[in-house]
Order: sequence, then C-alpha cells, then structure tokens
Amino acid sequence: YSAIFEESELSAWDYDYGFCSPKTLQCVPEPDAFNPCEDIMGYAFLRVLIWLINILAIVGNLTVLFVLLTSRYKLTVPRFLMCNLSFADFCMGLYLLLIASVDSQTKGQYYNHAIEWQTGSGCSAAGFFTVFASELSVYTLTVITLERWHTITYAVQLDQKLRLRHAIPIMLGGWLFSTLIATLPLVGVSNYMKVSICLPMDVESTLSQVYILSILILNVVAFIIICACYIRIYFAVQNPELMATNKDTKIAKKMAVLVFTDFMCMAPISFFAISAAFKVPLITVTNSKVLLVLFYPVNSCANPFLYAIFTKAFQRDFFLLLSKFGCCKHRAELYRRKEFSAYTSNCKTSFPGSSKPSQAALKLSTVHCQHSAVLDKTCHQEC
Repeated sequence: YSAIFEESELSAWDYDYGFCSPKTLQCVPEPDAFNPCEDIMGYAFLRVLIWLINILAIVGNLTVLFVLLTSRYKLTVPRFLMCNLSFADFCMGLYLLLIASVDSQTKGQYYNHAIEWQTGSGCSAAGFFTVFASELSVYTLTVITLERWHTITYAVQLDQKLRLRHAIPIMLGGWLFSTLIATLPLVGVSNYMKVSICLPMDVESTLSQVYILSILILNVVAFIIICACYIRIYFAVQNPELMATNKDTKIAKKMAVLVFTDFMCMAPISFFAISAAFKVPLITVTNSKVLLVLFYPVNSCANPFLYAIFTKAFQRDFFLLLSKFGCCKHRAELYRRKEFSAYTSNCKTSFPGSSKPSQAALKLSTVHCQHSAVLDKTCHQEC
C-alpha cells in the first residue's frame, strides 16, 4: 500500500491484517463413497467410449425404427416387437448422451456443479430414461423369446399363431410396467440424486431396498424364462415330427445369440447391484462407471446391428427404401426380382392337382419371363 498511497493517507486507516494469516477452507458436503471428488466420468478413456457408444446406439436404433416403420411390407409381430426394442435402446442412448454432455461441460470442475446437476431435473430425466429403457428392453426380449418358442412349437396349428392384436396389449403392459418402475424414484422410492450418473443407488430405507431387489429379481426371472424357452426351442427343432420351417430355426438361433449376449453383459451389473442393495458394496462408484460404460449400454449399441441391420430382411427393406430416393436402384431391383421369383414359384405349387395352367397363370409367366430378360440384359450391360 505504501507504494500507492502517501504516508499521510495511510495513517488514518484502521488495518486488519487477519487476511494475511493462512485459513483452511471447509467445503460442504464433503466427498464420500457415493460422491468422490472427481468428474462424472472418472477415467479419460471412458469419456471417449461413452460418446462412441451413445452415437452408435442413437443412430443405429433410429435407422432400424425408420426403416421398419416406413417399409412397404406388413407390420408383423416380430417387426412390431423389434420396433419396441429399438425404441427402448434409443432411450438408453439418450441417457448416455445426457451424461456425456454434462461431463464435457463440467470437465475439471464438476464439484462446482454437482449439487445443481444431481438435484435438478436433468439428472431425474436421465435416471428415468435409463431405468425405463433397461426394463422395457428386458421385457421386450422376454416377449420376443416367448413368441419364437410359441411360433416354433405351434408351427402346424395356424390358429394358435400369435397375432398383432395379441402383441399390442402385451407390449402395452410392458410400457406401463417400465414407466411405473422408472417413476417410483421420482416420488420418493429410492432416488436418482445419490450419484453423479443418476442411477437409483439410494438404499437407506427398507422401501428403497425392496425396490432395488424387486427389479433385480424380475430381471433374473426374465433370464430364467428366456433360458427355459431356448432349451425348449433347441429340443423342438431336433424333433423330426415337428414341421418347423428352416426360417424359424435360423431366427431362433440368432435370437439365442442376441439374448445370451445381452444377459452376459448385464450379469456383472446385477451381481454388484445385489451386493450394494444389501449394503455390502463390493465395488466403488469410480469403478462402477467402468461397468456403466463398458457393459451396461453395450447391448443398446449392439442390438440394432445383431438383430436387424445384419439380417437379409432388413437389408432388403433398407435398399428398397433407398431406391425411392434414387439410390442403389440396381441392388433394390435384384431384391424385387428375387421376391417375384419366390412369388411365382409359390403360385406354381399352390395347385398341385391341376395338370393344366390357367390362362391368367400363363400371362403371369409370360410377363415374368419378359421382365427377367430385361433385367438380365440390364445387369449384363451395367457389369
């Protein structure tokens, strides 16, 4: 101060040199096991992976939903169930997007935003999305497996086939159940404010413990049902007396790979969650974020590819849709040609007792031959 003011000016001041002595800052609330003093993503590699997984989950599931809903083919029960599964996985992608966005905005100073985030509407919305998506996904996978088992078991009895009018109320029940489970933490049964990743980890009250354990038990029951159905499917397709189609058998095998992959990824989450529900945590919140990114959402990222995008039926719908916008017309025409050939072959076998084809059939055959000749010539020229 003497370098700035004159001594006569300073003599009239009353100094308090207390600010010169060192002071210890007391911050509240203090870090604990649920809220360590770190960013939302505790590790740098998780910050990269969570963006990669949430982009794949959102783009992949949106693509599946758009192609299935705009397809010119009839909305069958498997397609309807796949739409529900894609929407559930899309919601999981939204949860990851919210978490990743907040982590990027608060990188290096999350401790200044922790209370505002965890007690605000953003964390509540993220928690709702993840619980709703997780439960709806498990429910839909269970229904898909039961539908496959029912279709293969009762392949001959067409009157026993599951119709869309049956599947809609079944899935409506799943939506109501998932919404209820995701809403309970918002009304005081556990809560989403306990940790920065907005999962219902509050097990202080007995009601909260019952809530967490009920979810885990239901998921275990769903896994047992799925295992039992696929065991039955395996023995059913081995039975030569059962006239299950080859298509159903292939679908069942693909479903088995998909579902078992899903539940193998969820196994570590369930194991550590059960221990935490009994207040015997075997893993810290920091390490649980590794499970959150590497295991918990991977299914939502992989499902659209394993279940839809890599299948021939989806690829057919995809290229037929692109052809409407002037892209991949040659590839789409090949799919139409295969479909037309399959249709005409079915028509020929529809009347095995008739020795002479009808006039309409002859005309259809002539048109088909002319159409095939034109396609062959076009394909030859393009090659």
